Amino acid sequence: MTTFASNIKNSTVTFNNLNLNKPLLQALTDLEFEYPTPIQAKAFPIIMSGRDAVGIAQTGTGKTLAYLLPILRQLTFSRQREARVLILVPTRELVIQVVGEINKLTKYSNFRVGGVYGGTNVNTQKQLIHNGLDIIVATPGRLLDLILSGVLRFKSIQKLVIDEVDEMLNLGFRIQIINLLEKIPTKRQNLMFSATLTPDVQQLIQEFFKDPVMIEIAAHGTPIEKIIQQAYHVPNFITKADLLEHLLKVDGDLNKVLVFVSTKKLADRLYEQMLPKFPNQTGVIHSNKSQNYRLNVLKEFTEGEIRMLIATDIIARGLDISDVSHVINFDIPDVPSDYIHRIGRTGRADKDGIAISFVNEMEQENQTAIEQLMNKQITMVEAPSEVKISNIFSEEERPTRLFDIDYLQQNKKKHAPNSAFHEKKKKNTKVNLGSQMKRNPKHGPKHKTVKPPKPRL
Repeated sequence: MTTFASNIKNSTVTFNNLNLNKPLLQALTDLEFEYPTPIQAKAFPIIMSGRDAVGIAQTGTGKTLAYLLPILRQLTFSRQREARVLILVPTRELVIQVVGEINKLTKYSNFRVGGVYGGTNVNTQKQLIHNGLDIIVATPGRLLDLILSGVLRFKSIQKLVIDEVDEMLNLGFRIQIINLLEKIPTKRQNLMFSATLTPDVQQLIQEFFKDPVMIEIAAHGTPIEKIIQQAYHVPNFITKADLLEHLLKVDGDLNKVLVFVSTKKLADRLYEQMLPKFPNQTGVIHSNKSQNYRLNVLKEFTEGEIRMLIATDIIARGLDISDVSHVINFDIPDVPSDYIHRIGRTGRADKDGIAISFVNEMEQENQTAIEQLMNKQITMVEAPSEVKISNIFSEEERPTRLFDIDYLQQNKKKHAPNSAFHEKKKKNTKVNLGSQMKRNPKHGPKHKTVKPPKPRL
């Protein structure tokens, strides 16, 4: 990535000490990278050895460069059309970013790299693959589409990288990943990099990896220590929005702010409320937005053209946006590790960062779980007196009080608010006796008695 936290002088090792070739060293010099991060320095010889490896490190520590450098160092020129390296990532934005970083690192090499992802013309990607690639960076869904179409074959894959695998599993890509792993040649090197190591990830490693080396720089779930963490107790959406507006107006240091929300609906709602108050300074991004819109708004935020970007967790993973001054958790995520990924968007490249959270009563349990994971308490700050506390709650954020609970609710019949519910008319209450009439003659129709014919004389 662009920053990689690679300029941190945390050891005497430089990129010149690694077994890199001249094209890679020259590209790193152009990027002004001199010192590898711990995971980059530790992963390089292990990946070069050809063994399977699993890298676990905090977000913002340069995991992408950790696998790209040894892969590019071992890749040789070839005219064959089938790709030899496959890199799986969870989102379209991350595909574009990884492809961009490979292009920077191969500035003085002659390697072909392409990205495939949904939301864009599949025929263009088919032509790209048909022309021949050395490295494919892809999301699982579109990759499977291309395999099923017959245009993509995996017989030459030598190295597989699964980046942010825990996020892919969270997004429901488990079946696609397993299908892909079964289609790739078994004789390959498997590499996996992530910030967390969940039980699902461990199971995937046991099933498909061969005696992997674990590269763990810091305990997974540990926050970046250079991030200042604060939180406000705020009861509801209206008060949270007013607090956000107040902080943006009074604090000029909030110059590049990522605001995380839990749902796409909430993101749009907050965007509609903030846009009139901060015109030409506010953007929103989530998976319902078109690909071009997402790329454009991300570019505007990255380049500082807009001050605030409201986002779902789609960009909490992997994407590298430099110089984010503040991360604001408009709500607290249910999964503690998601909080770690969110705040990891600030405080990158050895810079200080600030993370501010708005916590309502329903979210206090989530805050406790996060503090237990970090083994650190979040500093609570009193809300400014200028912010009025609203007593208007939406249904999803209204606190549940014990005396408000209807304990017999499950036994009651529920009807839609506007449904036309009424009693049946008397004529419609008749019961069809069906076969009962046949079994019980007294309920059946009356039959005439047939007299026997008179005998002829």
